[in-house]
Amino acid sequence: MTFSSKKTRAVALRNYFSPFGNKLVQSGYIGAEEMQQALVETRKSGRSLVEILQKLTGRPLPPDLQRQYKKNQLFELKILYGVESLDPELSDVDGLEIARLIDSLIPIDLCRRYRLIPLRRIEGEPASILIAMVDPDNLEATDDINRILRPRELGLQRLVITGEDYERLLEKFHWAQPELEREKARLEKEKELEKLSDLTDIVASIEVVSSANDEVADDLGEGDANQAPVINLVNKILAKALQEGTSDIHIEPQEEFLKIRFRKDGVLHQAFDPLPKRITPAVTARFKIMADLDIAERRLPQDGKIRRIYQGRKVDFRVNTLPSRYGEKVCLRILDNSSTQLGLDKLITDQKTLQIVRDLASRPFGLLLVTGPTGSGKSTTLYSVLAERNHPGVNISTAEDPIEYSLPGITQVQVIREKGMDFASILRAFMRQDPDVILVGETRDKETAKTAIEAALTGHLVLTTLHTNDAAGAIARLDEMGVETFMISGSLLGVLAQRLMRRVCTECRVAYHPTQEELARFGLSAANEQEVTFYKANTLTIEEIQQARREGNLCVKCNGSGYKGRIGVYEVMQNSERLQQLINQGATTDRIRPLHNLIKSQYIGYNKTNSNSKKP
Repeated sequence: MTFSSKKTRAVALRNYFSPFGNKLVQSGYIGAEEMQQALVETRKSGRSLVEILQKLTGRPLPPDLQRQYKKNQLFELKILYGVESLDPELSDVDGLEIARLIDSLIPIDLCRRYRLIPLRRIEGEPASILIAMVDPDNLEATDDINRILRPRELGLQRLVITGEDYERLLEKFHWAQPELEREKARLEKEKELEKLSDLTDIVASIEVVSSANDEVADDLGEGDANQAPVINLVNKILAKALQEGTSDIHIEPQEEFLKIRFRKDGVLHQAFDPLPKRITPAVTARFKIMADLDIAERRLPQDGKIRRIYQGRKVDFRVNTLPSRYGEKVCLRILDNSSTQLGLDKLITDQKTLQIVRDLASRPFGLLLVTGPTGSGKSTTLYSVLAERNHPGVNISTAEDPIEYSLPGITQVQVIREKGMDFASILRAFMRQDPDVILVGETRDKETAKTAIEAALTGHLVLTTLHTNDAAGAIARLDEMGVETFMISGSLLGVLAQRLMRRVCTECRVAYHPTQEELARFGLSAANEQEVTFYKANTLTIEEIQQARREGNLCVKCNGSGYKGRIGVYEVMQNSERLQQLINQGATTDRIRPLHNLIKSQYIGYNKTNSNSKKP
C-alpha cells in the first residue's frame, strides 16, 4: 500500500471513530489501525475499551484521557437509561452508609444478583432510597427492590453506574464491614441512648466503682471515664437531651456540685438535680474521649465532634471544652441533620414572605442576606434554600466554620484560619471553581464582605449571614464594614431577618385577655381581640413542677415550662430603585425602614396570633 493510500485510509478511520477515539489517535497513544482493532475486540468480547487499549499498547491510558473516557461513558449511559449517572470518584460516597443499608434493608445477595448498590436514604415525603445500578432498566431488579421498600413506605431513586464502579462500590462495602460490626456492638452496649435508667442508680454505681478503685481519692479521675457507670451517665445525658428536643447541653462544674442544663426552645433549664462534685473529672473526660480530644489538656479550650445513631438517624454533637474556676466546662451543640431537611414552606408559613424568599433564592446572581442573633435558625434557613437549589444542573459551594451538616451533592469547605483558609480566601478559590451558588457561613469583616459582593456582581448567587437586629440594619452593617455603597446597592437582592418565638404549649395553655397596652405593643386593637382567642403559657415554678410530678398531673408535653417548640418570624426586604437611591445617598436605617417593600415581623406575628400559635 502506498503512503498516499495509507494516509487516505487513516483519514477514513478517523472519520469512523468517535471524538474520544480521534483524541486517542491524535495524542499519539495509539495508531488508527490499532484503534479499529480495539473497537472490534470490544464489540466481540464485551470487555472495556480501556482494558483492551492498555493490552494492545502495553502502557496505561494517560490520566486526562482516562477522565475523558469516563465522562463520555457516563454521558452515554445517562442518555441510554434516562437517569442521572454517578461517578464515585467525584461524589461523596460513604462506605459505612452503604454497609448499613445492605445490612438492614437491601440484602447483599440481591445486590450481587442485579449489580446494584444502595447509597443513602433521602428524606422527603415520602422518603426514598438512592440506588446505583449497572442496569436501571432491569424490571426484575426494580420489582424485587420495591417489594422491600413499599412496606416501609420508601420510594426508589435510581442512578446508573459502570460495571467497574459497581465493583469499586462493592469493595467500599467490604472495607466498611468491620466498622459496621464495631458500630453495632457499640450500639448494643450503649442502649441507654434510647432506654433511660434511673439517674440515682447510675451515680451510686459511679460512687461504688470509685470506692473500689481508689479508697483514698476524693474525686474520680480521668481513668474512670471508661467505667460502665460513667458511660451510662453520659449516655443518659445525651439521650435525654435528644428526647426532649434540646439544642445545647451545658456540663458546668460548680464549687460544691456538677450542674447540667439543657437549652430548649432558646431557654436554659436545669436538666437534672445537682450531681456530686467528685464525678466531674470522669464525666468531663468521658465527653473528651468521645469527641477525640486530648484528656490531658485542661488549660486550653478544645473543639471536637461526637457522632451517634439515634432512632435510625445520624446526630452530631459539636463539643467545646473551656477551663473554668472549678474545672472544665463542656458545652455540646446538637446538630440533627433531620432539621435541615425541612422545606422552606415548613419554615416560612406566611405565604407572601415565602413567595418573596423563593423568588430571591431562584435568581441567577446577586446577594441574599439572612440576619438574626445566634440561635435564630439562620443556618437552617440557608440549608433549606440550598436544598431547593440543589440539583444536577447547579454547582453549589459553601464555606463554613464549622461545617454543621453534610449536604449530599454540594462542595462544603471548612474554614481553617491557622492554615490561611479564611472565608475570603476560600471565596476567591471558589471563583475559579465555576460555581452557580455560593454560601458564606458568616460575613464578619470587610475583606469577606467585599469578596462576596464581587462574586455576586460577577454572575453568582451568594448567600450569607450578618448579625443585625432587623432587615434594614443589614445595610448599615455592610457600610460600617467599609463596603462602598454603590457595590451594596448594585449587588443586593434582599435581606431576610428572622427570630424564633416559643410556642405556647397546646396541652396546658390558658385563655388570656390582653390589656390595651399589650395589644398596642403588637399593633393590634380591641377589635382584633374579638376576632381571635389569646392564650398564655402555664409556666410553673420549680416547686410547682416537683409537686405536679408527685401528684401525677405534670404536663407531659412541656414538663411545666409552658412552651413546646418554636416558630420563625421573618422580616423580608427586597431591593428596589428607591432602596438603591437611599443606599447610594448613605441613608440611615430609620429612613430605610418605612419602605413599602419591607414586610414587617409584627404583621407576620399577628398572622401567627390568628393561628393561635403566639403568646401576646
